[in-house]
Amino acid sequence: MARYTGASCKLCRREGQKLFLKGERCYTNKCSVDRRPYAPGMHGQNNRKKISEYGVQLREKQKAKRFYGILESQFRRYYEMSMRKKGVTGEILLQLLESRLDNVVHRMGYGSSRDESRQLVTHGHFFVNGRRVSIPSYLVKPGDEIIVAESSRKSTRFKDILDITGSKVVPKWLEVDQENLKGKVVSLPAREDIDLPIQEHLIVELYSK
Repeated sequence: MARYTGASCKLCRREGQKLFLKGERCYTNKCSVDRRPYAPGMHGQNNRKKISEYGVQLREKQKAKRFYGILESQFRRYYEMSMRKKGVTGEILLQLLESRLDNVVHRMGYGSSRDESRQLVTHGHFFVNGRRVSIPSYLVKPGDEIIVAESSRKSTRFKDILDITGSKVVPKWLEVDQENLKGKVVSLPAREDIDLPIQEHLIVELYSK
């Protein structure tokens, strides 16, 4: 499984905003965006070049990819999938990205970041409708039930995660039973349910060229 293995904080600094790639650390004074609010590299502080229309669209696509932790080829496949569905392409694209199992696990509070959630899914800590699923890109559907594996429930790691995420607000398209470590997909997310600062129409414009 191809994935980015570099420094996460550099990605946030390149986009000029917090992408919350390191979970709880992003809310502390250790966050690199707060400490060094400029692009990485030797010319990061002196980059005053005007960004073209293409550059604005490209940065929006890169930001979306980095929020969800996926690479170009996979992101392109999601865009092509959204093109084949009826509706607003940009909104369907975000809906598909939100429906990934690693994102759903994160939204339910079982991972402090999408990267941590992806790792937990890969290690087989979750069942979907009674079947163990270890594929982070697995797309959930309304009615699907996600449960923490019985063998994982006593893990100190999950206890530590829930201590951090216990007060996290769960989006209305999901239901979570924290006591029994399980959740359910009530519906697919509407655009207003997705709180990420992404202008999806710019991504559609970029790929439409």
